Amino acid sequence: MEVLYTSCCGLDVHQATVVACVRRAGKGRRRASTVRTFGATTAELLRLADWLTEQEVTHVAMESTGVLWKPVFNILEGTCEVILVNPQHFKAVPGRKTDVRDCEWLAQLLEHGLLRGSFIPPQPIRELRDLTRYRKVLIQQRVTEANRVRKLLESANIKLGVVATDVLGARHAPRPAERRTRRGRVGRAGERNAAAEARRPGGRSHRSLHRASCRPARRPHGAH
Repeated sequence: MEVLYTSCCGLDVHQATVVACVRRAGKGRRRASTVRTFGATTAELLRLADWLTEQEVTHVAMESTGVLWKPVFNILEGTCEVILVNPQHFKAVPGRKTDVRDCEWLAQLLEHGLLRGSFIPPQPIRELRDLTRYRKVLIQQRVTEANRVRKLLESANIKLGVVATDVLGARHAPRPAERRTRRGRVGRAGERNAAAEARRPGGRSHRSLHRASCRPARRPHGAH
């Protein structure tokens, strides 16, 4: 079978170690394999990058195992072309011997161009994606906490949801029109006149304040 990459490497990434197998041209038409084991720390990964540079490796293949591949990819990204492979794809390729390790099998498939790499976006896109995913998780956690607080208040017969849409308070910054309205309510001494506005007879704020201030005549069973 035709060899596409004369000097390539297959990486088997573990939690504490990284096993590398470099495939290069040997005597005659034979291919020589060199296997070395490195640690998973930053210093060891830098040693791995230097060793791959000494071996004149141009392409590196490794399987996408959880998040263990990310530190290795970040260090090797500027050294050579890194191909991230789905484990189900390369393990399903026929012809593998039982005594061949994952790194050796990856290197053999890579040198013949039999691996299909996964798409890895550029670093700014990866950072933005991580940020948006984390923001989504925070929003979901906030909604869960708001539902828990609302359920707790209802079990204690506190009808806060009748007078307030959001039981956790305002979430957004005031709009320019709201800021101008609030500035108009501030007196010369710098104190707000919100209390007098809320007690205005016949107003919506007066009715809401009256409802919120009403207490049940008898504490319900199991109230918090």
